Parts: sequence; C-alpha cells; structure tokens
Amino acid sequence: MNREKKQGFDLNSIKTTTLAYFMLFAVVLMIIIWILQGFITDKYYETLRVQEANRTTVAVKQQFRDAPPDDFDKYARQTAQTNGIYIRIDGGMDSMIYDGIANLSKDTRFESELTKAMTQLGKQNLESANYRISDKNTGNNYLISISKIVSPEGVVNLYIVTPLVPIQSTLSIIRVLMLYVFIIAIGFALLLSIYLTSKIVRPIESITGSALELARGNFNVKFDGGKMTETNELAEVLNTASYEMGKADFYQRELVANVSHDLKTPLTMIKSYAEMIQDISGDNPEKRNEHLGVIIAETDRLNKLVSNLMSVSLLQSNTITLDRKTFDFVEMCQEVYESVAVLNEQEGYNIVFTPCKPTLVYGDRERLSQVLHNFVSNAIKYGGEDKYVGIELKRSGKKVSVHVKDNGMGIPKDDLPHIWDRYYRSSANHNREIDGSGIGLSISKTILSLHNTNFGVNSDEFIGSDFWFEMPVAKKA
Repeated sequence: MNREKKQGFDLNSIKTTTLAYFMLFAVVLMIIIWILQGFITDKYYETLRVQEANRTTVAVKQQFRDAPPDDFDKYARQTAQTNGIYIRIDGGMDSMIYDGIANLSKDTRFESELTKAMTQLGKQNLESANYRISDKNTGNNYLISISKIVSPEGVVNLYIVTPLVPIQSTLSIIRVLMLYVFIIAIGFALLLSIYLTSKIVRPIESITGSALELARGNFNVKFDGGKMTETNELAEVLNTASYEMGKADFYQRELVANVSHDLKTPLTMIKSYAEMIQDISGDNPEKRNEHLGVIIAETDRLNKLVSNLMSVSLLQSNTITLDRKTFDFVEMCQEVYESVAVLNEQEGYNIVFTPCKPTLVYGDRERLSQVLHNFVSNAIKYGGEDKYVGIELKRSGKKVSVHVKDNGMGIPKDDLPHIWDRYYRSSANHNREIDGSGIGLSISKTILSLHNTNFGVNSDEFIGSDFWFEMPVAKKA
C-alpha cells in the first residue's frame, strides 16, 4: 500500500534528485563560463595579440639584419598580408612600407602618435615598446610595436601596427554560441540523468519487489542487482539472507515436529504409567515403584527438553551470560563421565574416560559441563553398534582439550558445515526414533564462542566422529 503511494512524483526519489543535480550542474557550469568570458576574453585576446606582435617584431628584425634585401622584401610583404598587419621601416630619408591593412599606408592619422612613441622610446632608453591607441573617428583600436634595428648600414626604426578587432562583436557571437551550447548541455544532462537513474533505480526497484516477496514468506525469491557493483553486492547479501531465512524456517518447522514428537512420547508414557498405578499396581509396591521410576525418567526427559528450549530462548535474545571462575577441568569432565557411566551396566555401553593430570581453567563450569554433556549425548545417540564412547583429555603446553569420540555412522561432508546451525540435524542421523531437537550443538557453539575458544568436529562417514573443544590453562586460583 505504501509502495503504491510512492509511484507518483517524489521529490526525494533517486530519479528526481539525480535529474535536479545534473540540471543544477549544467546551469552553474554555464553561468561560470558566461561570467568568465565577459571578464577574461577581452584581456586574453589583447595579451595574445601583444605576444604575436612581439614575435613578429623579433622575426622581422632578424630577417632585416641577416637576409638579402630582395628576400627581406618578399618576407615582409608576405608577413604583412598573412597576419593583416602594417610594417614600416624608417631609415634616413627612405621608408619601407608593407601594408597588410587596407589603405593604412595612405592614412597619416598615426604619424604624430608614432613620432611621440619613438621620442618616448629614446628618452626611456629602450630597444622596443608597445602602445595601444584608439581611433576616435572609427572607434577601432590598434596595437603599435616600436623597435630600433641596429644593422651595419646604421640604426633604423621599425613600426608594426596590429589592428585589434572590435571584441564586442566577437563576444556577441560567442554568447549566441554559448546559448546553443547551454541548450545542448541541458539536453545532454537530461538524457544522462535518465540513463544513469535507470541503471541505478531499475535494480533497486527489482530488489524492493523481491524484498516484498520475501516479507510475504517466499524464501525462494531471487534478488537481481543488475550490472552495478554496489547493487550486485546488495543483491548477493539479500540472496544470502533469503537463503538463511529459508533454512531457519525449515529448521524451525523441523524443530516443531521434533519437539512435538519428543514431548508426545514422554507425556504418553507418563499418562500410561500413571493410569497403570491407579488401576493395577497401586497396591503392589514392586510394580508401583517400577512404574514410578519410568514416570520419573520421562519427567527428567521433559525437564531436559524444556531446559534446552530455555537455552534457545536465551540464545535468540543474546542474553546468555557466563559465570566465570577458576576450576579443575578434569574434575568437571569426570563428573560428566560418572553421570553417564551407569549406561555401561544398564544398557551395555562401553563409555571410556581417559583423563590427564589435574588442570585448572577459567570459565563457566556449568555451561562447559553442558557442552560436554551435549557432545556425550550425541555420541551415545549416534554411536556405532559397539556402543563405544570415548572421553579423552589431552594437555599440550598452555592448552587442555577434551575429545568425545564414537564409532558411529559419522557425518557426511555436505552436512559438516551446518551441524552447528540452530535446529539442524544431519541427514545421516535424521531419525524420529532418536530423541533430539537439533539445538544442542547450536547452544554448544554459542557457549564456546562466548569463551572465545577453539572447537570443532572431525568425522569420517561410516567410521565415526570426534567432537572436541579446548581451553587455555589457568594459573592457580
């Protein structure tokens, strides 16, 4: 519903924002260029003309001194015509004039200016100088370069007159061209913004649609990030999240089925044996005690299941805390062994305990005992026909480790990366007749991770498994 409302014009959308910024960029750029050309073009143009006049002056002086008269005459005439300038050389009674400006040689308006400039050049003891003069009649501006040429024949005066084209007409042409450039820039910015926003927005819209499907519970949805690196990375993360959510949903359904089965069996047993005590064995102490023993055992199973479920609740809310103390690790493992050693006599198990010398560790004794109980319970449930379970302690340097081994069916390689996941049960051991909700190893992983210690499993299919964890050796309390 909310998404449908946002399909119209949205000032905060990527499309609108990108378009606005591109337009703003184009407008600001053209304004800057417009301002700069008004202030800079005139000065820049005149600077170029001065540099050009200086280069021409140097070249003419060089040719006058070095080239034969005929070659110089040809060079000067060609230079004047090509560059549109007026060249005049005064020496004694003769003047050499090369007019590249129409009829300027017949115009005597600049005679007084040239005479004054040459007089001032002599007073300042300079070899050359540039003067800018304006024609009041026509409004045209000229640049006059004056220089002295020292040659074997004597000293002559060189005048080069360069017309400065009226810059206003040039600026008018530039402004018209800039107007066209501005229109083209705005159009190009519009097209570019539309293209870029489509490249960005299209995969985002696709991801949003897929996210809505995911929110509706469709965990098989796929996220497509298009060709952009960032949207591709986002799509990959969401695909991973979708996969993990689907997997968690599957495992939760499995948990409900497993817990339902695990609850139903002891409850049925408790009810059946209670009815037997009520109807049959109430007056028979031997039978009554036997039936009460079954009820107590089944109640213990229910209590253990409820405790695991409470641990899962703490796990999900990240509220598991540790009560760390220094304790004897070997003694803790001995207690776990003794709690299950009764199975050796009652059910024919071969549970073997191999201790090491007494070793102190620093951690939560109750939680670590819970982890070891989970490892041993799994070995008992999924052990081989020989019913062997080995609890071995090994001390190496500043580490002590406990290994719980069995000779069962082992764990397939495909299942090994997932056995620590919440609610997961290996496909090789997925048997309704075996008690278990698939949360024991997940709880163990969390407890061991909180202890910041190493743990793992070594397993070969059809050979057996070895679950282990280690703890750093602590100094004496």
